[in-house]
Amino acid sequence: MAKTADEMMESMKAGLKAKTGRSLDDWVKIIQASGLGTHGEQMKLLKTDHGVGHGHANMICQAAKGRFDEDPRDMLAGQYTGKEALRPVYDALEAYARTLGGDVEVSPKKTSVAFRRSKNFAVVTPATKSRIDLGLNLKGMPGTGRLLEEKPGSMCTHKVRLETLADIDAELKSLLKDAYGRA
Repeated sequence: MAKTADEMMESMKAGLKAKTGRSLDDWVKIIQASGLGTHGEQMKLLKTDHGVGHGHANMICQAAKGRFDEDPRDMLAGQYTGKEALRPVYDALEAYARTLGGDVEVSPKKTSVAFRRSKNFAVVTPATKSRIDLGLNLKGMPGTGRLLEEKPGSMCTHKVRLETLADIDAELKSLLKDAYGRA
């Protein structure tokens, strides 16, 4: 069964405590006391000076900014405010992603939603009022007319632009399934 956002967060907090001996609240206090303002500076402090892994460091920085104080459902609703015509496209993507396996986690952020298992395999971003960008992790796969390669170092290796439910066709589902299989 897929983990809820709350279960994922509790699992990450437990992992952080187990690996570092400090709770998320303890780490947030360290960041706040550091006086460092940018995400990059905070990440460097945590990773270089304290040996915290990238994922946990990012979680600490986000928590220090209050990003987890918002309800994930509110974050998702906020993404589609003024873009309501795209919400059925997102809902269909999420519904299909959940059919790929019981280990699929759906993780809303402020501007996007990550579909993950051991790592992100897709990221859904309402890019404009008329288009969703579906980022996919398909390392080593060449781009096509539809499957656009992203810059090296991007969160995803490729993206597909979606405007309507018709864009969620067999080809797209195959790409999403492939990305899931690689995660």
